Amino acid sequence: MNKTNYPPVSEFVFLGLSTSRPVQHFLLAFSAVFYVTVVLGNILVVFTVTFDAHLHSPMYFLLGNLSFIDLCLSTLTVPKMISDLYSGKNTISFQGCVMQIFVLHVLGGSEMVLLIAMAVDRYVAICKPLHYLTIMSPWMCILLPSGAWVIGLIHSVAQLAFVVHLPFCGPNVIDSFYCDLPWFIKLACIDTYNMEFMVTANSGFISLGTFFLLIVSYTSILFTVWKRSSGGLSKALSTLSAHITVVVLFFGPCIFVYMWPFPTIPVDKFLAILDFMITPILNPAIYTLRNKDMKLAMRRLCSQLLILRKIP
Repeated sequence: MNKTNYPPVSEFVFLGLSTSRPVQHFLLAFSAVFYVTVVLGNILVVFTVTFDAHLHSPMYFLLGNLSFIDLCLSTLTVPKMISDLYSGKNTISFQGCVMQIFVLHVLGGSEMVLLIAMAVDRYVAICKPLHYLTIMSPWMCILLPSGAWVIGLIHSVAQLAFVVHLPFCGPNVIDSFYCDLPWFIKLACIDTYNMEFMVTANSGFISLGTFFLLIVSYTSILFTVWKRSSGGLSKALSTLSAHITVVVLFFGPCIFVYMWPFPTIPVDKFLAILDFMITPILNPAIYTLRNKDMKLAMRRLCSQLLILRKIP
């Protein structure tokens, strides 16, 4: 039968992470605990950076923005997954799927640029300390996050502009727990080879290029520290190795999803858990809880909240 005789798709069905009810119950508890941790950890970072005057510096300003993006990225997919695991109704409307893809790429593109901005901030602070306040001026602190959001928006619009008008007449089953372009395009009723190549070129190579750019920047920082003082290398290596770990965990799933040549293997949906639940927890832990100034600021904030609570 000609596919044009089928009615257009109005909703999509997620296969989720597992069809086994015991596994689903475990995933439900796992997801709920991790999501609560993500929300509390990142909100604490955002509030601490916002309300503690001691942290009004470029590095912490960028950290606060990173925590906000991580919170939004996790909230975009995890509550829906928890709801599906609880109710067993694994569906999403066509419009909801498109919106999820749009916001996902806005946030993902913004976080990539923000991670580059954070690497630049650390490079200037370590390699050009005398020029740090001049280069990382208040204007630059506003420009970098704003630029990240603008680039993320442009990236997302460029992706969806080519695929949002594709015809969909069935099937409507997505082998994942969220909507993204690789699965969305494959459900179209026409040959999508060129579209898939465009998505790979846009998202895949951007992710790969950004990843290598970050690795090169961190390597340059370590090389500069080593040339100045071999004693400071171990401390810098300890700090930057944690940052590199976060970068690898964030970009690994992105590169796999968009550049893996065998998309029928459902490994990517499990790797996506790293981006939506694991990395948003590691960011506050690695970037802030290992920082003495941040821990002191959190204690001051908690003390102030307790004082305000005692006031009648």
